[in-house]
Amino acid sequence: MAIAHRLLARYGSLEGLTGAPAAKLLTETGLGPAKVACLKALAELPLREIEEAARDRPLFSDASSVTRYIRKRIGHRSREVFGCLYLDARHRLLAWEELFYGSINRTHVHAREVLRRGLQLNAAAVVLGHNHPSGVAEPSQADLHLTTELKELLDRVDIHLLDHVVVARGSSVSMAARGLIS
Repeated sequence: MAIAHRLLARYGSLEGLTGAPAAKLLTETGLGPAKVACLKALAELPLREIEEAARDRPLFSDASSVTRYIRKRIGHRSREVFGCLYLDARHRLLAWEELFYGSINRTHVHAREVLRRGLQLNAAAVVLGHNHPSGVAEPSQADLHLTTELKELLDRVDIHLLDHVVVARGSSVSMAARGLIS
């Protein structure tokens, strides 16, 4: 219990602890490979449960659950990660794909890779998501420009862009909810 309290204090929350890189956790006194694997499994199991449920029912029927899912997947990361939720015609989950990894404040996204994966999966819709390790989920001008560019590209092949969600540790912004995606 003492180790657990110390780690929760150091990482700020259970999400911060389970989201920390395994290499960093292995440097902590009292944590070995088995305990780190258990912590990682603890974080992964609820996400897998959400994914399983989303395969049988429309995922985008509740925008807040989509935002929460993306925040739990990548909101805690120390570097930017750009991913996509690919959905079928009934908005059921086909796949969550982390496509691009960047530095602490930017990721270079290749539109052709977003499109290529959508076509491979025969996706009808997509939700874009990326994190801001700074802790501020407010979309940048580059985020808005990328969203417009991807929407135009995906529209050409009948893949509907439903949302672009920007997440941070404790907050998130849905561009669709703000009316930034027409």
